[in-house]
Amino acid sequence: MGTLPKWADVVLVPLVSLALAAIISALVILSIGEDPLATLQVMVDGAIGSAYGWGYTLYYATSFIFTGLAVTVAFHAGLFNIGGEGQAQLGGLGVALVCLALPWPHWSVALLAASVGAAAFGALWAAIPAYLQAKRGSHIVITTIMFNYIASAFIVYMLVDVLRPAGQMDPATARFSEGTTLPTLNEIPGLNLIFTKAVPANVTIFVAIAACVAVWALLWRTRLGYQIRAFGKSGSAAKYAGINPTKIIMITMIISGALAGLMAINNVMGESGRLVQNSASGAGFIGIAVALMGRNHPVGVLLAAILFGFLFQGGAELGLWTHIPIELRIVVQGLVILFTGALDQMVRMMLVFVFSIGKQRAA
Repeated sequence: MGTLPKWADVVLVPLVSLALAAIISALVILSIGEDPLATLQVMVDGAIGSAYGWGYTLYYATSFIFTGLAVTVAFHAGLFNIGGEGQAQLGGLGVALVCLALPWPHWSVALLAASVGAAAFGALWAAIPAYLQAKRGSHIVITTIMFNYIASAFIVYMLVDVLRPAGQMDPATARFSEGTTLPTLNEIPGLNLIFTKAVPANVTIFVAIAACVAVWALLWRTRLGYQIRAFGKSGSAAKYAGINPTKIIMITMIISGALAGLMAINNVMGESGRLVQNSASGAGFIGIAVALMGRNHPVGVLLAAILFGFLFQGGAELGLWTHIPIELRIVVQGLVILFTGALDQMVRMMLVFVFSIGKQRAA
């Protein structure tokens, strides 16, 4: 089989996959008696047709950036970390413990401390499966799946029996102090000229963008990043070259877990102002699709996260303004995952065939 030009592999394959997912989604919408074009119009208007819609789209995208980067870092080491959901939930616990610990004088100080707490708890939760993989040979996919469920049960225990204030019925922590409240985009000078209404997107989006830059620099501009990528290409060759497999597995998963944990500063600290059950809201699993769609590159992850933010907000708008169930967005997300993940090779083979025909005609 031939190969695609680099630009086609990076740009064309995801676009064709997205187009195929859109076509199948349109057929699904037609099958339930709705107009695909009208549906698309509602999604576009609700998600990116106004500054208010963008505020929600960027809020969702911020969470997906962190979890997408978590999957990306692990992938480059040949590790499939699908425990981002649990690591994000533990990151939320880290945020809550930090925010409840002190009467923080200013959000900037609280954000720095909460980021450390979120990253530390996420990293710790990822380090256990990493150790089991490195020392015991336990498959990282199996252990990270298991730890998602363990994390969920542990958070329920903490919220019900440990952190819930006396007299409060719902399983959640007390609300954080006013000094931990992160400014939203409509409260930031300059941006408030664009975002004139209150939106959930907050300063965490700038942390997420900084994380994209940091991951790019780590993977392609540092010795550690080279070792991670070398190990991911061939573990045996990397070991022969003197790279310690245990060290790479542990460090990579710790970084991956820290990135997933950082997601919590967006929704736990920035939006909810307290820790509640299911704070990750599935973002850990969506991060897998974001990484696949983004070709495991920070720039691609950023763009793919915005796409999935659009699907989330657009799907919510469908539930508000049409008879189409909000669950349709799950169908669309599944189709995007299907074509960008499971059927990625099929799309690539199709394009290789098209390019080969073009070369033959040109000759």
